[in-house]
Amino acid sequence: MYIVIIILYALSLLYIFLFSISQLHLTWIYLKQKKKKISAEWSENFIPHVTVQLPVYNEKYVVERLLQAVSALNYPKEKLEIQVLDDSTDETTAIIKEKIATLQKHGLDITLVHRENRKGFKAGALAHATAKAKGDFIAIFDADFIPQPDFLRKTIPYFTKNEIGVVQTRWGHLNKNYSLLTQLQAFGLDAHFSIEQSARNRAGSFINFNGTCGVWRKETILNAGGWHEDTLTEDLDLSYRAQLKGWQFLYLEDVSTPGELPVVMPAIKSQQYRWNKGGAETARKNFMKVLQSKQSFTTKLHAFFHLFNSSVFSTLLIAAVLSVPMLFIKNQHPELSWLFHTGIVFILGFFSIAIFYWVSNQQFSKNHKSSFFKLFPPFLIISMGLSLHNGLAVMEGLIGRKTPFIRTPKFNITKKEDGWIGNTYLRSSLNYITVLEGILCLYFIYGCLVGIQLKDSGLLFFHIMLALGFGSIFIYSMKPLFIRKPIAI
Repeated sequence: MYIVIIILYALSLLYIFLFSISQLHLTWIYLKQKKKKISAEWSENFIPHVTVQLPVYNEKYVVERLLQAVSALNYPKEKLEIQVLDDSTDETTAIIKEKIATLQKHGLDITLVHRENRKGFKAGALAHATAKAKGDFIAIFDADFIPQPDFLRKTIPYFTKNEIGVVQTRWGHLNKNYSLLTQLQAFGLDAHFSIEQSARNRAGSFINFNGTCGVWRKETILNAGGWHEDTLTEDLDLSYRAQLKGWQFLYLEDVSTPGELPVVMPAIKSQQYRWNKGGAETARKNFMKVLQSKQSFTTKLHAFFHLFNSSVFSTLLIAAVLSVPMLFIKNQHPELSWLFHTGIVFILGFFSIAIFYWVSNQQFSKNHKSSFFKLFPPFLIISMGLSLHNGLAVMEGLIGRKTPFIRTPKFNITKKEDGWIGNTYLRSSLNYITVLEGILCLYFIYGCLVGIQLKDSGLLFFHIMLALGFGSIFIYSMKPLFIRKPIAI
């Protein structure tokens, strides 16, 4: 039995190591290509008809803010259509209708595309509206983002190249400094939107439309088969199908669209669940097509780690759970001590990830050294604590278990004094995953005690981080159940 544990533990560490090396390789590409700037100037000779789509579902706190921002887009009104894709079942629809009536008086071509059911969820709403869209190009913004007035003037000029199917821009953060949780989310997202997207794009590898803050050529959507509802990440799925058809994607790191980060753990978990499970579903659906394509080996390798990147949570969870029995195995079988020394690859992987986030943090923090050392340790700890929640989501995606699209609650929180208590969309309840997270915290405290008792400190630091991680996630998950007054966390 112990041989099985050793093999599973070793394979999990190997996957984490290889994933870390892939991130280090992206960092190298990013630094190498960083000075190569791409640009396209606005021209009065190229002003195509653009449709802006705003998928909305029960967004009463933020929808008016979104509509006001979109109405301020600096683009010729006769060439601009705005579709509000509303599947709401609450007062959001009434708010939209009132705002639309006001905006129409100012000459805007803005319409409500309301569905009585949520068939296909966001993908279904996009497919339904795209069939009616007047524009040759379609810009999409989720309800928690605020596009800048010059967004279309900065993105549309790149479509003069007929092979460009999508232009994606970077996410900014409206409430980055609201709490430690928002700072850690921004820390992680900034790495994706600086290094990952930029490096993959510059290397000619697959990248993804991030669901919002980007522009599609309508022909690309249709040519790739349209929006599909069989994954929770319809954006990643369509991105791969379009690129497999030969369309090129362009990522603009210098163009930023600010958005609101979730401020409580249940909302973060909801978002993480959809992203990680949807990523696994998309990998299950599309990776064999990538392997069978005429792409280069390097492109296919990057596509593997891109599509299966969420699987690192599953392997981390497996390695973590097995690390405690590994202490006993190591103690009982000293003849295998040489094998345990190979665990140094985990240390090498740790440094690779540290470099990845160090380089990313340099782009967005004035005091990046102090910022890095302040945020990187808790970021790792919280990531470890999310490994159960996210790892289970990945496993569900890989085996094909279907679940509905659950939207992330929006709060309209941009300042520290803003509160979230009373948000009618926040559903907090004690579930089995939260209970298991509490149990795992105790389990890894036990692992620390075992290491001390056996006088083996090799995994002590790892177990301390895991105990802190699962304990933190447990506390943050329970917090909304007990807080009764509006405070900032």
